[in-house]
Amino acid sequence: MDIALVGFGIENQATLEYLSAKGNNITIHDINQELDIPNHTNTVLGPDYLDNLDRYDLIVRTSGMHPQEILDKNPQIKDKLTSAINIFFENCTTPIIGITGTKGKGTTSTLVHKILQASGKKSILVGNIGIPALSMVEQANSVDYVVMELSSFQLYDLKYSPKIATCLMVVPEHLNWHGDFDDYIQAKSNLFLGQQPDDTAVYNIDNEFSHKIVSVSQANNKLSYGVREQKSTVFIRGDDIVFENQVICQASEVKLLGRHNLENICAAIAVTWPIVSNKQAIRSVVSSFSGLPYRLEFVREVNNVKYYNDSFSTTPETAIAAIRAFAAPKIVILGGSYKGVEFDKLADEVINNNVKHVLAIGETGPNIANLLQKRGFNNISLDGVDTMESIVAKAQSLSNGGDIVLLSTGCASFDMFKDYKDRGDLFNQAVQSLTST
Repeated sequence: MDIALVGFGIENQATLEYLSAKGNNITIHDINQELDIPNHTNTVLGPDYLDNLDRYDLIVRTSGMHPQEILDKNPQIKDKLTSAINIFFENCTTPIIGITGTKGKGTTSTLVHKILQASGKKSILVGNIGIPALSMVEQANSVDYVVMELSSFQLYDLKYSPKIATCLMVVPEHLNWHGDFDDYIQAKSNLFLGQQPDDTAVYNIDNEFSHKIVSVSQANNKLSYGVREQKSTVFIRGDDIVFENQVICQASEVKLLGRHNLENICAAIAVTWPIVSNKQAIRSVVSSFSGLPYRLEFVREVNNVKYYNDSFSTTPETAIAAIRAFAAPKIVILGGSYKGVEFDKLADEVINNNVKHVLAIGETGPNIANLLQKRGFNNISLDGVDTMESIVAKAQSLSNGGDIVLLSTGCASFDMFKDYKDRGDLFNQAVQSLTST
C-alpha cells in the first residue's frame, strides 16, 4: 500500500517502523522541513505538506492534528484517514483496558498496570503515557492485558472500543482544539461507542460528564466509583476502600497525595478487582506508588519549606485538587497560556484553602490576579516572575518554615515554556539550586 503519515512525532515514528516492516510504501508529510528523517524515506515537507493526499491508499494522522485540518484540503479522503490507535486496535489480539478522562489518566493507568503485574498477570502500558502503542504490538499479543491511556486527540476518530473502558473525571479542556465542550465529550465517548454487552465500562459517579460519556456504552457490566459512600461499586467508608461489600484496603495506606488520587485509586480497583481479586497486590501497589513525575511530585525541602512540582496541572480543576491536597500554608504558582476556560472556581479555592501568596505568571496571570483582587485577596506577585528561576526565588523569599511551595498552574505552558515537562524540569532545577540559610 501507498501510505502517508501526516505529522512525524513520536507516535508516527513508531507507525513508520511498524508499517514499513509490512512492506508498505511510506511517505512522511510534515510542515517542519528540519526533521530528522530515516534514510531512504519519502517525504513531503514544508507549507504544502497537506496537498494531494488523495493519491494514497491510507493516511495516518498524528494524534495532535485535528482531522478537519486535513479534510479541509482533502475532502475526498475521509474514508482513507485513520490513526495509529486505530491501527493498533486492528492488530492487537489481547484484551485492551482503555482509560480516559481529563486528568488522572496516567496515574490510574499506571496503577492498573502495576496491580495486574503484582497479581501475576502479564501487562504492558502504552498510549498517551508516552509509549506509542504501535511500538509494542508484538509484545501486546503475548501478554494477558494491554493497559492504554487515551487522550481526546487519540479518541477523536477512534473506530473501536476495548473490552474494559474507563472514564475518569471530565472537565472542559483543549477547547482551543475541539472548538467546544460538546466536541470534547463526543471524542471521549468514542471509547465506549463500540462496546458489546459482555464488555465492562467504569465511570466516576461524582462527575456528571463521566456518567454521560459512559452512557453510550452497550456494556451490561457498568461499574461506578466515587470517594463518598453512596450507591457506587467502589467507595470510601471511613478509612476503608470498599468494592461492593468487601474491604480492599485502607485510605491511610495510600502513598499518593490528595483526594483526587483517592479517586484514581478507586478507579483502578474498579478495573482490576473483577480481574484479579487480589487484596495483597492492591495494598502493595497503593502503599508504595508515590506518583508520576510532574504530578504532585515532591522535589525538595529547603529551610523547612517543601517544594512540590505539579506541572502536569493544566486545568483549573487540577490546580484546585492540588491546593486541597495540603493543609499547610501555601505559596502557589498559577497561570500560563489560555485554553478557553474560566478561573472563578480556582480563585474561590485560593481564598478558602490557606493560600498565603500567589505568583501569577504568564498570559493568564493578570486575569487570575484580577479575579483574586475582586475577592479581596491581594497577596499576589505579577512582577519579577518572568523566568522559572525568578519565580522560585520569589517563592523562597516569601516562604516561612512549615510552608508549601506549589507549582500547580492550572494552565497550559506554551506561552513561557515548551510544554509541561519543560516547565516542570526548570522548576526542579531552580529548586535544586536553592541554598539553605
